[in-house]
Amino acid sequence: MAAAPSSSSSSPSSAVSASTNTTPPPSSLVVPDASPSPFSAIEFLSICHLLKTTKRAGWVRRDVKNPESIADHMYQMSLMALIAPDVPGLDRNKCIKMAIVHDIAEALIGGITPPDGISKAYASRLEAEALEYMCEILGVGEGSRGKEITELWMDYEANSSPEAKFVKDLDKVEMILQALDYEDGQGKDLDDIFRSTAGKFQTEIGKAWASEIVSRRNHSSREE
Repeated sequence: MAAAPSSSSSSPSSAVSASTNTTPPPSSLVVPDASPSPFSAIEFLSICHLLKTTKRAGWVRRDVKNPESIADHMYQMSLMALIAPDVPGLDRNKCIKMAIVHDIAEALIGGITPPDGISKAYASRLEAEALEYMCEILGVGEGSRGKEITELWMDYEANSSPEAKFVKDLDKVEMILQALDYEDGQGKDLDDIFRSTAGKFQTEIGKAWASEIVSRRNHSSREE
């Protein structure tokens, strides 16, 4: 038989009050929404739209017909990162993001190539300033999209992480794959592109993919 409730038992109202404690959690546990506002998102995307219409400067200088855009280049690199084999210690998702943003500042400054006579240090400074302007639109606070893009870009520029080294390789792989396409499709002689990347790949995947492209180029030239 159940014991009768003692006179000291809490009343139903006090029990409900105790079970529905509405004391807010400590502020340190509250994560603010760092996503951009609709205005900021569309403002940022409107700038990035220029990446779809700005042609890659290196191909323009070589009189390639209908050359790829900067967005074309980054999209192809992102696909490369997506299909790449898993490698211990390599964050493939980070590589995909890095590929998407590594040339994003060119939306404002365009592509800078050696014939432009601009030092690498100054070119990097121009890109950093353009990136800062773009990311401030999204917000650069903790957890913000702008901060994430900035960190990815800086990592790529420093070429210090495994992901940066891999994406640097993808940048070169995409370039020689595109060069092969222009050679086959337009009869261009782009040997200087292949020579400029030879021996500069940092990862085993990059070396293997570049070797496959060069092998296909050599096979194509033997058939002519």
